[in-house]
Amino acid sequence: MELVFMLWRITSTILLVGLIGLIIRLYDSLVSEPERQRSKLHKQGIRGPRPSILIGNLLQIGKTGSKVSNMAEEGKQVITHACCAYVLPFLDKWRQQYGPTFMLSMGNIQVLHMSHPDVVKEMTAYTSFDLGRPSYQKKGLFPLYGEGILHANGAVWAHQRKVMAPEFNVDKVKGMTKLMVESAVSVVNEWNRMIKSEGGVADIKIDEYLRNFSGEVISKVCFGNNCKEIITKLRALQEIACKKVVLQGIPGLRSLPTKSNREMWSLEKEVHSLILKEVKGTTSEKNILQVIIEGAKKSNLSQDEMDNFVVDNCKNICFPAYENGAVPAIWTLMLLALYPEWQDKVRAEVIEICDGQLPSSSMLNKMKTLTMVIYETLRLYPLGCMLTREAIQDTKLGDIDVPKGVCIWVTLMPLYEDPSIWGPDVHKFNPQRFGNGINGACQLPHVYIPFGTGPRSCFGQHFAMAELKILVSLLLSNFTFSLSPKYRHSPVMNLIIEPEFGVDLLVRKV
Repeated sequence: MELVFMLWRITSTILLVGLIGLIIRLYDSLVSEPERQRSKLHKQGIRGPRPSILIGNLLQIGKTGSKVSNMAEEGKQVITHACCAYVLPFLDKWRQQYGPTFMLSMGNIQVLHMSHPDVVKEMTAYTSFDLGRPSYQKKGLFPLYGEGILHANGAVWAHQRKVMAPEFNVDKVKGMTKLMVESAVSVVNEWNRMIKSEGGVADIKIDEYLRNFSGEVISKVCFGNNCKEIITKLRALQEIACKKVVLQGIPGLRSLPTKSNREMWSLEKEVHSLILKEVKGTTSEKNILQVIIEGAKKSNLSQDEMDNFVVDNCKNICFPAYENGAVPAIWTLMLLALYPEWQDKVRAEVIEICDGQLPSSSMLNKMKTLTMVIYETLRLYPLGCMLTREAIQDTKLGDIDVPKGVCIWVTLMPLYEDPSIWGPDVHKFNPQRFGNGINGACQLPHVYIPFGTGPRSCFGQHFAMAELKILVSLLLSNFTFSLSPKYRHSPVMNLIIEPEFGVDLLVRKV
């Protein structure tokens, strides 16, 4: 009996010590470490909104809603291109209050916000892997982009980029244009049928047609089969992930069996299975999927690791390419419908260059006016509105010592809307500013990076530009566009800036 009692006391003591140790570790990681990080920044003169314990500034972020969205819901049509104050209102408010450099807290994730041209220049030229992808992206956006490509380990990222970047260079993209044209012609034919059936003018919500076009192109280029179901699942994951990303700093949230988490876990498994099904059914035809599979086979990986490598890379290519092809095209057509004088200029250029033929890669290079329009669209409605990094080690950025674990947000939108950089018409749609290229468009051209720049630039930018030019040129040479009375202008941030209620256009034959 005495032995049992002694064993019970020893066990109880061990459990108590373990519990105390766990509490101390949790307190250190959730309270003490974030406070130490903030203290180091505070001593350098950096201020920010006062955070609450555990949840940081998440309540303030949640209370600051989109002004454009609210007005649209009230039935007031507001078309403004000053997006920063609307899609990221909390950052805009704090930037005005504390200046371009301030700190904020997303739970136990501490963020250093910076919006200065010199920081953009240094960040884009930064080659050290002391700055990596934020860990919250790996956790929060893993279902969309795959853990491998977002890994903080620079060697993993560099290896994957080395494998994939050559497949999207200029010469390879030239060979893909025929597939893009075929998919764009399908959209033209469908809209022709709608116009005919509706008596000469069709009121079309263009979003799904352009997304289907982009998905079809990615399917042909990457898989050689139909990946529509994969993209549909990834789109569903996007809707969940974009609502949860700012909550990733709340401890344990992603592990709780909430309704949204269960939906996410189920979709993750389905996407994983669908991609591996494509792998098993792939043919000898040379496409991006084959390149990924060959890269996995050449590496020293187990079967599970090889499967994850293939799935991660497919997700990283499939979803961004799908969004980056469709969303800029949607905004471009909206702007051309809003500004018919520029629509006429682009159409005249396309008709002159193509001369009744389908567009080719050589023709695309001559479409200067269309390029100007696309650049201006990407300035007003950028694909990436901020550069995000995490200090893997204590790092110096500019004159600021960034503590290990702190995330860095370099917001680009305030710089895209700065009249001292772009001129007094900064909030107006004026493609002519790009008449002499990006270097002649503004005072500080290094701040304009629609596809990123330096060692972490988007390796699919040539692909995206070709896809955009082919689709828009074919649509403009066949149709005229004007805004539908149904259109509600409400840009929102869903990982990228997209129209909350879609884009409705009145479409007529040329």
